[in-house]
Parts: sequence; structure tokens; C-alpha cells
Amino acid sequence: MVSVVRVHLPSDIPIVGCELTPYVVLRKLDKSFITDDIDETAPVDGHFLRYKWYRIQSDKKVEVCSVHPTEQATLQCLGCVKAKIPVAKSYHCSTKCFSNAWQHHRVLHDWAASAINDNGTEEEELFACFNSSSSGATNINLPPTGSSLNLSNGSAAPVYPVAVAQRSRGETWFEVGCSKTYTPSADDIGHTLKFECVVVNAETKQPVGSPSQIATSRVIPAPMPTPRRLIPVSVVDANGHLDLDGRLSSFGTFTVLSYNILADVYATSESYSYCPSWARSWNYRRQNLLREIVGYRADIVCLQEVQSDHFEEFFSPELDMHGYQAIYKRKTSEVIQTLDGCATFFRRDRFSHVKKYEVEFNKAAQSLTEAVVPNAQKKIALNRLVKDNVALILVLEAKFGHQGIDNPGKRQLLCVANTHVNVHQDLKDVKLWQVHTLLKGLEKIAASADIPMLVCGDFDSAPGSSPHALLAMGKVDQMHPDLSVDPLGILRPVSKLSHQLPLVSAYSSFARGVGPALEQQRRRMDSSTNEPLFSNCTRDFIGTHDYIFYTVDSLTVTSLLELLDEDNLRKDTALPSPVWSSDHIALLAEFRCKPRVRR
Repeated sequence: MVSVVRVHLPSDIPIVGCELTPYVVLRKLDKSFITDDIDETAPVDGHFLRYKWYRIQSDKKVEVCSVHPTEQATLQCLGCVKAKIPVAKSYHCSTKCFSNAWQHHRVLHDWAASAINDNGTEEEELFACFNSSSSGATNINLPPTGSSLNLSNGSAAPVYPVAVAQRSRGETWFEVGCSKTYTPSADDIGHTLKFECVVVNAETKQPVGSPSQIATSRVIPAPMPTPRRLIPVSVVDANGHLDLDGRLSSFGTFTVLSYNILADVYATSESYSYCPSWARSWNYRRQNLLREIVGYRADIVCLQEVQSDHFEEFFSPELDMHGYQAIYKRKTSEVIQTLDGCATFFRRDRFSHVKKYEVEFNKAAQSLTEAVVPNAQKKIALNRLVKDNVALILVLEAKFGHQGIDNPGKRQLLCVANTHVNVHQDLKDVKLWQVHTLLKGLEKIAASADIPMLVCGDFDSAPGSSPHALLAMGKVDQMHPDLSVDPLGILRPVSKLSHQLPLVSAYSSFARGVGPALEQQRRRMDSSTNEPLFSNCTRDFIGTHDYIFYTVDSLTVTSLLELLDEDNLRKDTALPSPVWSSDHIALLAEFRCKPRVRR
């Protein structure tokens, strides 16, 4: 017969919306071990497995702390309830916890008040979708800034389902699932779950032996970040004029998101020990990332560090249900067995796919080595140049407002490049060469089609570095310190390190724009480079490596996704965290096409 040897959960902290899949080890009649599911329709050795999930509810309803989700809440902020902020954010485990969190917590109230004043109906609906019923805890009425905190007690009776499975010692067990996997819901928050599996005789349908059981800790709500707002920008053009309403532009705008999502293979405890294991687990991160990405509602989504299995099994089908078409390019595997790559998604109702180009920098390295490197140095050169990086370039056709005022009836095409230039910081020559190779390829496309261009991705290069200079300025100063590292001579002559694409960084519009809403964003920008202070924030590093570049002669920026505040992120030490599931932040820009001017 089949017997259960071990039952294990990858994480004992269940989170709302994140699927729980127990690891069940079985011993067969021949003494071999298997971990496969055994369904009633396909028994093994005359037996199959039956599963059940229970919610264990005590007679006292328990809420969990919004700051320390593994701790029981003892305080509730009434200001959150009144402002219709997600109720899960209103709970705290102690007065000290609430006081320490107050500086960041009050931002929720400020944002909610501002959102309701500006567009009450829309924001109330946004908050309402995360609300659940409140329950017993001490309530806190928020005072004006600078005054003391007033605490008052309150309680509420728990609400139970009608059907009761079992009851003992002040606990009620409700059967909530009968399959191997279970996804906790809002009803489970604050309660313990129990998984049970038992071997069943396929003929008699009777259990064989005692069931194997494992219990979780209390279910916690998925931490919800404060929604990031899209900030309108009114940019001054080269002649000092404002394009306030797009009168000189063709109809229709579109949004583009670029995001390094941190592949699971890189999200190790060694690299990110400060992030709780449950928040670092892929089951949690994938749901949190999906919720974030879908919430932005971008027309085009460029993701980096997407594992091939995660693309095929999760992101592609999930985003397909939200109306996106997906195209993927996996990194090559000559150096190591790479698992990740670049994925570009676009909304089928907004764009159609015209053409795809795949750039494999390993192939370019082979060609370069054959052409300019002496035979005796070819192996050394390839070891230095081959890094498995790729770029994915798509040509899309817009389905919206593409009858431009300059060319009625003309197809509105758009070229979108998505890349991750993952090269060690010591190999500055290789990093610059790869960016230059990509840009020369884009130049050829621009020459043949003369279409607007977007260059998105993680370039692993800070503002002021030679790759950033090449992208933003079109050339690299011959005295740039990065050029001192060139053992293969691939950067000479320096005059070749140039391109003709009029690229501008989208987020520089925060620095060049006008309006009171931009002042806070400017404080999150580096005034010397006109780039964000950071797009990558870990315990050991903070800086900008991610960009969205666009051709300024054919596109104009109309809005940008607000930047994050470092102090707020440091509450959880760094990224990733329970709130944000990558070590990078998402960048998003809204564009409008300009009348076409032949380059």
C-alpha cells in the first residue's frame, strides 16, 4: 500500500491570495518514494490520497498587526476606518508600534484625504475593494499633527459561516478546501489553517490509517502599498514653449512600464537576509508582483529577470486574462545555465504585433572577436565578452488615434526595446560595448522605418557612467574614466562610440517640468544628472540602474509614475520587502506621439 512519510509546507506563514501547496512524501509498496499527487482516477498500488483544509477559529476573533504581521493586533486606528483606508492597515500590535510607525502611517491619511478631494468616487472604489469587516481591538482616533494619542477600547463579535465541521476546546474547525492546494481568503485572516491528507482504499473508499496533519501560523493579509500616483508633467520644449494640452500632437496617449522583477533564483537568503522568508518566497512574490503590474494598467509592459518557467506557467497566462499578448526572449546559456530573460507584454486592444528582433550579445561577441581580435587572444576575448545577455525589440502598430494631423491615415508604428545589461561592474568596456551594439541595431531599424522608439530596461549602469552618457548624450566623452578599461581595444577609436537617435530619459521630465505637483518628485531626483536618486535599493546598494529612454523628436512625456521615498522603504531595511517584491522599483511613463519629422 501507499503510506505518507512526511508533510511539509514551504512557509508556515500563510498570506491572503497566495496559494499554499504542501510537500507530501509518499512510500510505495516497493519501498520507493514519490512526491506526485495520487488522484482517485489514477490510484497507485490500489490507493489514492484525500485532502482537506480547515480554518481553525477560536471564540475570540484575532486581527494581525499591519507593521508586524506575525503579531496579534491590540490597537486599531479609527482614522483609517473613517478615511476608508484598507482596514488591514489600521491594526497595530502595541502603542509603541503605532507611535514608531506614525510618521509613515499618517502619509496614508494625507494621501486618502487628497485623493478624495481630487477624485473621491474613484479612490473610494479603489479602497473599498480591499476593505474587510473590522473587529475587536483598541481603537485609535488620530489627532492633529503634534498632539498626543488617545486610546479607547472596543470589541465586536466574530462572524462565523453557517456550516460547522468540528468543535472542541473553544475552537471551531471549518472545512474550507478539499484539494491539495489552498489559497487563503480575507475570511481566513487571523486564523490558523490545518492541512490534512489521508490514504484511501480505491475499492472501499475508506481511509487507511490515521490522517497526516500540519498546521500553519495565523493567516496574515497581503501587505498593500500606498498606490503610486501618475503625475502629469508639462515639459518645456527646446524653444521654451509648453505643450500643455497636446494641441500639436496626434490623438491618443499610451503608457509603458519597465520593471526588473528579481528572478526567484537570485532571491536568496544570502543576498536578502533582511527580507522575511515568507515575503521572499516565490508563491508570495509572484502574486504581489502580478497585483502591482496589473494595477498599473500599462499598455506596454517590459519585464526583466523573468524566469522561463515563470513566464510560461504564470505571467503569460495570467496577463493574457488581463488582455495582454506576450513575447519572451530567454538569455543564452554559454556561461552558466541561465533561467531568466526579458518579457514584453502589450494590450491587444491597443497594439498589434508587426515584427520582432532578438539581439544575442554572445553572437555579436563572436563576430567582433573574429573581426578584430588576433587568434592568440580570441579565447581570452570571448571569456570577457560573452555574458549571455539579450535584448528583445518589438515593432508594434497602434490601434488608437493613429490618424496624425500631419499624415492622415498613416499607420502609427512604435519600436520598443527591452534589455537587461547584466555585466560585472569591473567590466566597464563590455557593458559599454553591449549598449553600443544595441543602439547601432536600433539605428538600423530607425533608418528603415523612421518610427518612434522606446529603449527600456535595467542597464546596470548609474547616471554619469559611459553607457548612460551614450544613451542620453549620443556619445561618450573621450576623457570619460570608464574608457581607461579597454584591454581588448574594442572601444577604439572613441569617435565610433556614438549614435544618431535623439534619446531622452523619460524621468528627466520631472526635472524639466513645471507645476507644484512636481516639487516632491524633484526632491527624489538627482539634480546633477536629472535622474531618480534610485531605482534599485538593497541593504548594500542604492542607486539608479533602470531607465525608459524615448526619441524626443517623435514622442512627448505627458505623465510619470511617482517615485518612492527612501525613508519609507527603509522601514523594512531595503528591497525586496513584504510590501514591494523586487529589489528594483517599477518605472512607468505616459507618452503621446508627435507629428512625424523625418530624421
